[in-house]
Amino acid sequence: MSNPSRIPDVPPSPQDNAAARRTLARKWSYLLLGAVAVPMGREDLDRELGDRLDALCAVLHDEEFDALAVEGIGAALAGLGHLGRLGMRCTADVLGRGLPALPEFQPVERYAERIARALGALGTGFTTANTESVLSQQESMQRSLLKAVRDANWNLKESEARYNEVVTSSSNGVLIVDLEGTLLRANEAIGEILGCTAEQLTGRALLDLVAPGSAEMLREALDDLVAGTTQRVRQAQRMLRADGEPARLTLTASLLRGADDERSHFVVVVEDGTELELLQNELQRQSLHDVLTGLPNRQFFTTQLETALRKADPEHGITVLHLDVDAFGMLSNTFGARIAERLLQHVAQRLRVLLAGEKGMIARFDGDEFGVLIENTAATPTIGAIVKSINDDLLEPAYVDGHGLAVSMSAGVVHRPEQDAEPVDLLRAADTALRRAKVRRRGQWEVFHPGQDAADRREDLLAVTMPQAWENGEVTARYRPIVRLADGEVSGVEALLHWDRPGFGVLGHDRCAGLAESTGLVLPLGEWLLEVAGGQSSWWRRRGRFERSLVARLTPHQATDADLVSRVVRVLEKSGLDARGLALSMPAEVVPLADAADNLSTLAGMGVHMGLDNFGLGPLDPAAVAELPVRSVRVAPPLVERRSPYVTALLPLMREAGVTVAVDGISSEEHARWWCAAGADFGTGSYFGEPATPGEFLEGVSGR
Repeated sequence: MSNPSRIPDVPPSPQDNAAARRTLARKWSYLLLGAVAVPMGREDLDRELGDRLDALCAVLHDEEFDALAVEGIGAALAGLGHLGRLGMRCTADVLGRGLPALPEFQPVERYAERIARALGALGTGFTTANTESVLSQQESMQRSLLKAVRDANWNLKESEARYNEVVTSSSNGVLIVDLEGTLLRANEAIGEILGCTAEQLTGRALLDLVAPGSAEMLREALDDLVAGTTQRVRQAQRMLRADGEPARLTLTASLLRGADDERSHFVVVVEDGTELELLQNELQRQSLHDVLTGLPNRQFFTTQLETALRKADPEHGITVLHLDVDAFGMLSNTFGARIAERLLQHVAQRLRVLLAGEKGMIARFDGDEFGVLIENTAATPTIGAIVKSINDDLLEPAYVDGHGLAVSMSAGVVHRPEQDAEPVDLLRAADTALRRAKVRRRGQWEVFHPGQDAADRREDLLAVTMPQAWENGEVTARYRPIVRLADGEVSGVEALLHWDRPGFGVLGHDRCAGLAESTGLVLPLGEWLLEVAGGQSSWWRRRGRFERSLVARLTPHQATDADLVSRVVRVLEKSGLDARGLALSMPAEVVPLADAADNLSTLAGMGVHMGLDNFGLGPLDPAAVAELPVRSVRVAPPLVERRSPYVTALLPLMREAGVTVAVDGISSEEHARWWCAAGADFGTGSYFGEPATPGEFLEGVSGR
């Protein structure tokens, strides 16, 4: 009768067999790495031994035992590296214990004989391959030794031939001198240097060829070589030519030793330094001068400036001008680089002529920029006279390849700096003044003022640190009301930038926008402001808190941005704000530009309320209103403060055109009433409320 509690024997599955093999292979790999050095990583060795174990198990399962196949596996193991006796012992121990324990070889009595034969064949294959490898290595080493001896003999002969060829063909003189100082051999080059043949030099004393007064120095150097206190000496020497004239040469001497390390003779190499000195002088000149114009370059100018500062007349000092050719890029793009370069040569020549009477230096800095250093005297003209003479001359057309070209130059000036000033600081100051001069218009000059520079650098510091401040959350959005002047009702909300900068205080919207405009940050920052304010406006609308238009001002860079429309579309999609609930205004001065006009028309076609800022400052502002889909204008704050009659005369025309007028900078009730009577529709300013956070803005609106 059967026992129902007994579980029948179940043969191992292929998955069980594979898992057991992997375990054995990993154990084999682990122990092998601990016993010998194998040039493989652990994972690679696991995989390699796993493959060998799979091949070995396959042979053990075959009906006929293939000893040669197992020997091949042993040979492959030998190829893994220098396993040697320890590696084979480790392999035999692991497989001898591990194979009988595998589930696939159960019952073990059935496979015991095959496993024993397999281990023997594995050892045979491993030993045979290992022996063949050793013999192969020995044979290879023997061939290498024979080749090395043959190559050494050949190289010796080749080296001797090459040495003779080098000595014969060298442009430097080569002398072989014995330990007594007698010339044993000389090449033709030394004969040409000294004006005699090599045969005439052979047998003479080396010291007899050296000019009087220099022989003792050379004798001491040769003695040091013999004593071993130095390995090589190099001296500037004067050797006598055949005509008795001294030649300035450079001698390099070293002591050669024989096979027994005994001192053998001197080798003296003689270099003629005449041509080298000329070449060095030319290279020095080229390194300090501009290739195109032949003028000194910035490096030379800086060195000369440092010298001039130290030697400057205390009463008159020096003047540094940083000159820039106006509209040079336009000229280069129009006529090409060759004509532009010839024009620069013309400018350099005219500067030389115009400033020939002044003590100083003219240099070409880079591109179309030049530097002028003047060491002032009582007769030195004024800065204005110097710049005027330069521009008067250059504005006379000069014909370059048939083109009559006339240019002007702008200048940044540093006048009578302190004598202890650093040249680099002076050049930076002149460059700063130049950039300030070019802001106004072409052909102008500006003198550097330290106080103004400090203010500019303070602004630059704010501009370059603004991105980090924005990233850190210091730059935030603020909101102020737009009020209808007739009844005081809030008709919209304007989004503004606000930066609470530690150490600088609070920076308002105009300052923030100006800083961002100077670095290009205004494009991403402006889009961020629209997105934040748009989301806030949508949130207010959904909760019925404030449903008036959102207003934002664009900078010139934003107004002419080729991606402005795409940015606005993204903002509307992200915030959920309807285009009809958004009002944007552009500076009136950029509307004549095609990109700005296209952006304005496209956005107006989408339903965005478009307006003009700074209205009344330009004579073409009324024409822009008539030609473009402008629905509102905002009068510039300076005109609002002055209550400009010119602007008030334009307001009836705006009303007839259906354009609403807003005034910015309302500071009192009387101010608001005056502009309302003048015909303005809306107003913003401190009287109606300062920029505030969203919560403060709603409280202010509710309290009106």
